[in-house]
Amino acid sequence: MKHVYGWLLLTPAAILLVAFTHYPAAATFVDSFFSTGTAIRPSRFVGLANYAALADDPVFWQVLCNNFWFALGTIPTAIAIALVMALWVNDKLPARALVRLAYFTPTILPMIAVANLWLFFYTPQIGLIDQVGALFGAPSHNWLGDQHTVLGATMLMVIWKEAGFFMIFYLAALQSLPPELEEAAKIEGASRWYFFWRVTFPLLMPTTLFVLVNATINSFKLVDHLFILTKGGPDNASSLLLYYIYQVAFSYFDTAYAATLTVVLLALLASFAVLQFLLIEKRVHYR
Repeated sequence: MKHVYGWLLLTPAAILLVAFTHYPAAATFVDSFFSTGTAIRPSRFVGLANYAALADDPVFWQVLCNNFWFALGTIPTAIAIALVMALWVNDKLPARALVRLAYFTPTILPMIAVANLWLFFYTPQIGLIDQVGALFGAPSHNWLGDQHTVLGATMLMVIWKEAGFFMIFYLAALQSLPPELEEAAKIEGASRWYFFWRVTFPLLMPTTLFVLVNATINSFKLVDHLFILTKGGPDNASSLLLYYIYQVAFSYFDTAYAATLTVVLLALLASFAVLQFLLIEKRVHYR
């Protein structure tokens, strides 16, 4: 009877999980083997034709490369900054609550508001960055209109928004560590750096694994910011995989090809998650 009661409690969550996660993923995988249907031409089975078209799509490879560099630039940087901020606000410092609030504020701002805020920073001539640069004689620069700077400018905005979110998890983990460990290290004469590297950081590995998985997912799901800032331009220099899927599905109305791109995205995220668990799980110490 207890097993039946437990399954009854799990049933609502299981239904939602299947309806909004497993079924859409399976349906998308099936749709990737069909053509896009119209009112006068129904969809038909095309096998691997969509995947063959994807392999020959130069925009896809450019977007995939953009997403790789975007993830490589944002994930470690945001995690490192979050850890430093958590260590900083975990110490006894004046106005500690205010500092924590300041670090966390970007996280609670709507994504559209964040994009418009940074659009003001990057606007040529009248933007805050160019105005400050003009005080030192620096020339005006179109940060979002230059292929060499647009991706970096977008990465900076994302790091600013996500670091405070990851900081909360590290701060909670730091506050759960036994204070006796630090007291014992001080008695033994261990330096703060040695204590952090040998004691604190290994104990934070479960949090690091959780944050790393979330940061990886976030680096592949950017749409709102790009829609406001660049719309993927110039010349797809800032377009990322999910935004390209959005364009294909809702601008070009090629739902079959969008489904194929979505399958690739899901496969990439699943591969990264498995790789992260295989490489980091053995270094995670649960208490």
